Amino acid sequence: MAELRIGTCSWKYDSWKGLVYSEKPSINYLEEYSGHFNTVEIDQWFWSLFKSDSVKLPQSHIVKEYVESVPNDFKFTIKIPNSITLTHFYKKQKSDPLVPNPHFLSVKLFEKFLKSLEPMGEKLGPLMFQFEYLNKQKMPSQKEFLDKFGEFISSCSKDYSYCLEVRNPQYLNKPYFSFINEFNLYHVFVQGYYMPSIFQSYLKFAEHIRNLTVIRLLGPDRQGIEKTTAKKWDKIVAPKDEELTHLSQMIDGLLAKDVDVYVNVNNHYEGSAPITIKKINENFNKDN
Repeated sequence: MAELRIGTCSWKYDSWKGLVYSEKPSINYLEEYSGHFNTVEIDQWFWSLFKSDSVKLPQSHIVKEYVESVPNDFKFTIKIPNSITLTHFYKKQKSDPLVPNPHFLSVKLFEKFLKSLEPMGEKLGPLMFQFEYLNKQKMPSQKEFLDKFGEFISSCSKDYSYCLEVRNPQYLNKPYFSFINEFNLYHVFVQGYYMPSIFQSYLKFAEHIRNLTVIRLLGPDRQGIEKTTAKKWDKIVAPKDEELTHLSQMIDGLLAKDVDVYVNVNNHYEGSAPITIKKINENFNKDN
């Protein structure tokens, strides 16, 4: 029977006191968080690329702390380090030249990353490869991207659930979905970041979605909502009730197809991820 897990993107927010955490929470926010939700997205290890000779991977004591903080049926979804997914270093200024990332799609570095996650064992859920928008200077074509990623993933361990997140709207086509199925990958639906509506994409490509998928509710205007909330994430400031109704219907459809569904909710989506999750659960329970 297909499984539904709904959690947040990260968990370290003081403004969730009274929503997720007690007014005097323990030092271990994750332990308290896992009393409310059965999954969470680890975003912090994505930020791993600094200088060409400096890559930061998860520290063993942090991994151990996270594993020991949650119950046995908890699952972590993890964003793969950007040292592996960035084609080039970030620019400080637009006029700066593009500098290739020597670690892009490095099998050796990815093996080290997977080794660092081994203590998570059965608590390890989907691993997500998030790629930024790739212009022609960074990646000449979708075919080249799929060829490069296909060569890379063919050399990687088959013991994990790998999910692919692209930020190029034009990449969402039949060749892309044929590719992910050929290589036993899973699609990440992104609501926000100039991507087409996940509901439109799902209706168009539902037949290609199998076994597992991740839905990430990120929101369309990160800077705008941060300005509105002053980064205090304790209330809804940009309600998306109609979208959440469609989300409930999408989840129903996926579960009926025997697809495991992870929904990762960001504060930037409506203003408070825990309250959004409460709304999702109310919608889903009402419909079922």
